[in-house]
Amino acid sequence: MTTGTAWRDVCRRPDGLRPCPHPGHQPILRVDARFGVMSMSAGADQRKMPIPPGRVDYLIATAARAPSVHNTQPWRFRVTPDALELYADPARKLRVDPLGREMLISCGAALFGLRLGIRSLGFMPVVELLPDKARLALLARVSLGEAQPLNGSERQLLEALPHRHTHRGPFTSEPLPAGLLASLQHDAIAEAATLALVDRGRGYEPLTDIMAAAGRRLDLVPQARADMRDWTRGPGSGARDGVPASAFAAEADQHRGRLPQRDFDLGRHLGQLAAEGTAPAATALILTPGDSRGDWLCAGQALHRVLVRAAARWVFASLHTQPLEASKIRILIRDRLELPGAPQVILQLGCARTTRATARRPPSEVTDF
Repeated sequence: MTTGTAWRDVCRRPDGLRPCPHPGHQPILRVDARFGVMSMSAGADQRKMPIPPGRVDYLIATAARAPSVHNTQPWRFRVTPDALELYADPARKLRVDPLGREMLISCGAALFGLRLGIRSLGFMPVVELLPDKARLALLARVSLGEAQPLNGSERQLLEALPHRHTHRGPFTSEPLPAGLLASLQHDAIAEAATLALVDRGRGYEPLTDIMAAAGRRLDLVPQARADMRDWTRGPGSGARDGVPASAFAAEADQHRGRLPQRDFDLGRHLGQLAAEGTAPAATALILTPGDSRGDWLCAGQALHRVLVRAAARWVFASLHTQPLEASKIRILIRDRLELPGAPQVILQLGCARTTRATARRPPSEVTDF
C-alpha cells in the first residue's frame, strides 16, 4: 500500500477461504460450505442430481430476494431436469445501462441467492458461469452437487435474507459491531472481489466530489430521468417491482457525511421516507480484478453476500452504482483513491432497526420450464 492510499485494508486474506478464480479462466466452479469457490476442470465428470420439483419455487424465490438496480429484478430462470439456468432479462435493463453492467451485477446477486438456497437444501451448488458464448443472456447454470449439511454461518445468512434491503433512510448512531468490517472483507474475497474501506481523511472528500459531479450530469440526462419515472412507485401501488414510495424521500438526502443520493422523487411529492438522520458509519467500495462481464457477475455475488452478512447484524447499506456506469468515472475513482481494482459498487453502511423489504415478483413470473 502506498503512503497516499485513500482506502484501507482491514485484512488481506481470511483463513480458510479461497478466492474464486476469474470466471474467464475456469468455467466450472464448485462452491464449498463457506461459499469460497474452488475451481474444477471444465471436463470433470459431474453426476447430475435432479432438482427437487417441489423446491423449485423456493429456490427461485430465495434467489429473487437479491438487490437489483431500481429493483428492476432483471433476471429469468429456466428449469431443466438437473439444473437451474440464470438468464439476464434485457427488457428490464435501464436506458442508461447500455452494456448491461448494472443488469449483470444485479443478476450476480441473484446467483448468490440461488447458491444460498441450494445450500439450505443440504447440497453443494455447482456453478457454471457464462457457459455458452453463443447465448450471451445465459449467465450461469447451477446444479446440485454433493450432500453437505448447512452450517451455522450459512444459517445466519438465510435468516437475514428476508429483512435485507437497500437503506435510503436515516441510520442510528450505534457504532458498527466489532469485527464486522473484517468479516465483510472476508466475504468479498471469497467471491473474487475486494471490499476497500474509504479513509475518512484522504479518500472521502475526492470520492464525494467525483460522485456529486457525476450525479449532477446524470440527472440532466433525459434517459436517466425516464428510468427513474419508470421504476418508482407511488403510495398505495401494488407493483411487485420498482422502488416504492416508502423507500425514498421527497427530497434527496444531502446530509453531510453521506454521499449524494439519487433524486427518486423528481419533484412529484411521492416519497414518504424521512431524509434526515445520522451519517453512515463506514463507506466502502466493491472492487473486481478486471472490468468484464464475468467481473460484473462476481461483483454482484460479493455485493449480496456482504449485504446479507451485514443485515444479520442489523447493519444495512445505501448503494451507489449509476454514477459508476461510465468507465471513465470508474477509472478516475480507481486512480484518485489508488484502488487495487475496478470499482463496481459504493456502499455506505450503518445500523438501522427496520425490517421493511421491497416487494418481489413471484417465481411464476420469472420462471420458464
